[in-house]
Amino acid sequence: MSRIGKKPIPFGPKVEVALQNEVIRVKGPKGVLERPLHPKLAVKVENNTIVVERKDEEKKTKALHGLYRMLIHNMVVGVTEGFSKVLDVKGTGYKFEQKGNKISFLLGFSHPVELEVPKGITAEVKQNEITLVSADKQLLGDFAAKIRALRPVEPYKAKGISYRGEVVRRKAGKAAAK
Repeated sequence: MSRIGKKPIPFGPKVEVALQNEVIRVKGPKGVLERPLHPKLAVKVENNTIVVERKDEEKKTKALHGLYRMLIHNMVVGVTEGFSKVLDVKGTGYKFEQKGNKISFLLGFSHPVELEVPKGITAEVKQNEITLVSADKQLLGDFAAKIRALRPVEPYKAKGISYRGEVVRRKAGKAAAK
């Protein structure tokens, strides 16, 4: 049995969990999240815990067991505490600007790049950092990766967009001629 999949998921009194037509719905102070369940898995809600069980012992079902347990756990954590990511930008002239529901990026291109903030994510922009907050971990990670892909950190001068705390392996560059 999956070590992760067999762990029950506890949730507090502020969280409501509902199962309807193979869809799990988790509602809490930070929002509401829904996820369709795989037909080979069964979910039971008992006295403030959620338990994910397999219907058979196939290899694919075993893999899905731990995955869906963690997805549901992330839903519970998201609606109670929320998730956040901080992106930093380094480089001369590189910066972020927020214009309503859009974020404009000045990243050394001939034009500013604009991205619309998806529904469910709130963004707080300062000159050289952007803080993204959401209840949905997957949506947050996808949007943060999309921002980072605009100008990934290069290894020679460490210029570009990076996650807060990300370690950038630096390269030496050209050696001086003898």
